[in-house]
Amino acid sequence: MAVPAKTPSNDRRAAQAPAELDEIDREILRILRANARVPNNRLAELVGIAASTCVARVKSLVARGVITGFTANVEPSAVGLSLQALISVTIRAGARNLMMELGEEIRQFPEVVQLYFLGGAEDFIIHVAVRDSAAVRDFVLDNLSAHPAVASTRTSLVFDHHFSGLTIAP
Repeated sequence: MAVPAKTPSNDRRAAQAPAELDEIDREILRILRANARVPNNRLAELVGIAASTCVARVKSLVARGVITGFTANVEPSAVGLSLQALISVTIRAGARNLMMELGEEIRQFPEVVQLYFLGGAEDFIIHVAVRDSAAVRDFVLDNLSAHPAVASTRTSLVFDHHFSGLTIAP
């Protein structure tokens, strides 16, 4: 799996004020969430605006950080990654200064699908997609348990995953 490009959504940053969105912006977002490959002329037709206005609106949504990227959802098992796991990581009390460095390291591993930095009992949850249980074991032992900042890990296997994404409220 490719390493994600650095975008505002995965950079560490202060909370951003919500963007002002009108009903047309919200409808554009709803349609693009369902099908990011919809041609601009069809998108414009669906929301009832001119194609040139639609291009400008989408560009504005990207520039304002509302849309952070366009992706293809890949079925992991179709590319030989038949096992997914969620790995909870707790950092050693004296190693808090290494947390952001560890997070950056974790993001570079090709097995990592998503990385969550948390407040609570665990410091990170790592979503990985791998070929088998031996690959999960190797990932945990080689990349996490051996790291000086890591106090403990807990691995849960994913039996099924349904992604519904963000709902755009009117």
